[in-house]
Amino acid sequence: MTSIGGAGTSGMVDWNLAVATATRLVRPGPEVSSDEAREVVAELRRHAKASEEHVRTYTRMIPEGAEPHDTPVLVVDRAGWIKANVAGFRELLTPLLGKMQERRSGNAGSAVLGAFGGKVTGVELGMLLSFLASRILGQYETFAPATRDLPAGANGGGRLLLVAPNIVHVERELEVSPHDFRLWVCLHEETHRTQFTAVPWLRDHLQGEIQSFLAATDVDPGTVVERLREAAQTLAGGRPEGEEGEPAPSLVELVQTPEQREILGRLTAVMSLLEGHADYVMDGVGPQVVPSVAEIREKFQARRARGASRLDLALRRLLGLDAKLRQYRDGERFVRAVVDQVGMDGFNRIWTSPNTLPTKTEIAAPADWIARVHRKADS
Repeated sequence: MTSIGGAGTSGMVDWNLAVATATRLVRPGPEVSSDEAREVVAELRRHAKASEEHVRTYTRMIPEGAEPHDTPVLVVDRAGWIKANVAGFRELLTPLLGKMQERRSGNAGSAVLGAFGGKVTGVELGMLLSFLASRILGQYETFAPATRDLPAGANGGGRLLLVAPNIVHVERELEVSPHDFRLWVCLHEETHRTQFTAVPWLRDHLQGEIQSFLAATDVDPGTVVERLREAAQTLAGGRPEGEEGEPAPSLVELVQTPEQREILGRLTAVMSLLEGHADYVMDGVGPQVVPSVAEIREKFQARRARGASRLDLALRRLLGLDAKLRQYRDGERFVRAVVDQVGMDGFNRIWTSPNTLPTKTEIAAPADWIARVHRKADS
């Protein structure tokens, strides 16, 4: 097995074991013949290429004649998604894990970590990834170190992943046109790629916010391991809810400091913007190139809302995925309201600098963003 980013173990987490565990446990994808699999991959690649021009024309984020920095588009299976995300997690979490490693000696959490160690934590992370790997349709990996098997953009640029078996599974479940659904998914993910390739400062800004959040973490290392154990126990049918019948706490709810809450508010606003913008674009482009877009959206929204089962709902809460669902909804409402008021070019002022990004409060009150950015600039 290819080592993730060099050595497989970094004390706190055995990353290679996380990959091996997730790959072993992930559910098999839908049954397809070899010919059908090749056709799906080829069509997703065609749609990904076609989506570039559709998104570029609709968003007007890339000036005419300008070329954004290119990043690769990879059609992967569930194991490929797992490998890519472990590499990304390791890239982002190394500073935090190093800090936690330093705290092990003489810390109350060190006994817990000593009992479980990097290998057990790797297994638990692998269990979580195996759950997520069957649910992600596509993803623009913003922080994507290149590996032998997984290329990435130059200078730390990202890559766009399309998870073929999951796309096939959902299009069958919803009973929608495969051609339309595949293009619809590609439009969403291509919008994310455009956001980061057309706005040079966005990746560094987001990475800076995440690293500031992690640097401010003042969490007992044993608490982090306990959260991973709770999630793993949920997957194993152990304890999906808290001791008093309350939902298990989200991993994001490890936030303990006012500084982190402030950073998390800014991150939530940015992620709501990015997800809502992608939803707005995929539906805006849709009627011209995806004839059944209204049917797809209606069925997909219902699927998002209901979840698959009580277990699925418990895990969504634990992992903070319910918050992500709100980001799609709230962000799309914000984008739609702003474009309705000031047009697409007026909305695109949002990409001017970090100062023109909406706050968490403004996501819920688009008129406040318009007043701050437009009326102040135009006065």
